[in-house]
Amino acid sequence: MMRIKLTVAYDGTDFVGWQYQPNGVSVQQRLEEAIAQLTGSVHAVHSSGRTDAGVHARGMVCHLTTELMLPVKAWREGVNRFLPEAIAVRRAEVVEDDFHARFSAQGKFYRYTILRDSVRSPLERRISWQIKQPLDLAAMRKAAESFVGDHDFAAFRTSGCAAETTVRNMTSVSLVEDGDLLYIDVRGGGFLRNMVRMMVGTLVDIGRGKRPPEDIARMLSAPGSVPPALTAPAQGLCLMDVVY
Repeated sequence: MMRIKLTVAYDGTDFVGWQYQPNGVSVQQRLEEAIAQLTGSVHAVHSSGRTDAGVHARGMVCHLTTELMLPVKAWREGVNRFLPEAIAVRRAEVVEDDFHARFSAQGKFYRYTILRDSVRSPLERRISWQIKQPLDLAAMRKAAESFVGDHDFAAFRTSGCAAETTVRNMTSVSLVEDGDLLYIDVRGGGFLRNMVRMMVGTLVDIGRGKRPPEDIARMLSAPGSVPPALTAPAQGLCLMDVVY
C-alpha cells in the first residue's frame, strides 16, 4: 500500500466547492473521477479541509491510499490528463502511512484579493472583489492587529458551522499593496466556516469608515455586542498553502 499526497490548484468559479454537494459539481468529484479514469478503480481522496462555492486554491492538499504501484509522476501528469482546465494537480508525493491531509496540518495561508478601481477588470473579475471607493488602509491595518493571537472567533462564522470550539489562533493578518490590487493575507492554525471572508468584510467596512477599528476587538471579546460581520464575496478568496 502507498499513501499519495496531492497538492491541487483550482479556479473555483464554476464549482460548488471542494466537497461533494447535491446541487452541483465539486472539485473533489472531478478529481476522484479523473483518478478513476487513470487507474480503473475508485479511490477516495481526503482533503486538508473544504472550500466553499466560488473559492479558489493554489495549494489545497489531499491524500489517497492505493495498492497500485504507479510511478509518482503518473499521479500528476496522468491525473491531469483527465481533469478539466480549471483543476490541476501541481505536485504528487509518496508520504508516510500515518500522514493525513487534515489531521497532520499545522496551519493554513489564505489570501483575499481586492481590486481598488472604479472601472471593472475583465481579467481580475473572477479572482477579486472590486471596491470602487478609497479605503483607509491605516485604519484597516490597525484593526487587523486585533485578530492576531488566540481569540474566540464566534462572531466570525456563519450558520451551519459545526466546529466544536470557536477559539482559533491567527499568527498574522497583513495587508499588501500591489498596484490596484490589495491582498489581505491571513495565516493561522485553523479556520471556521466563512471566517476569513467575514474577517475581510469587517476590515473593508472599517476601511470604508462604516465602523471603527475598535469593533474587531469588541467582536472577539463579546460576540453579539456590535453589528455582525460583513461576509466578503467568495471569488476573492484563495487557499494559498497548507503548512505541515
